[in-house]
Amino acid sequence: PWDNLNISCTLNGVVKQKSHTKNLIFGVPYLISYLSKIMTLLPGDVIITGTPSGISSMVPGDEVEVTIEGIGTLKNKVGRNG
Repeated sequence: PWDNLNISCTLNGVVKQKSHTKNLIFGVPYLISYLSKIMTLLPGDVIITGTPSGISSMVPGDEVEVTIEGIGTLKNKVGRNG
């Protein structure tokens, strides 16, 4: 089931990226297995896998939402650097 999930990213409510877990270079089970060998994964940990096309500039105050079908949505507000 992990190789067949939709992923989307919105910026301030506008869809900027859409992809699919089947497009990952390394599959989800492999990533979890590999990372588990070098660190302890805990509930709430986030595994960053890279980005598909459609990147966009962000400024402080922007709201970013990443949704993985069947898993949930991660929402963050962009802060300022420094």
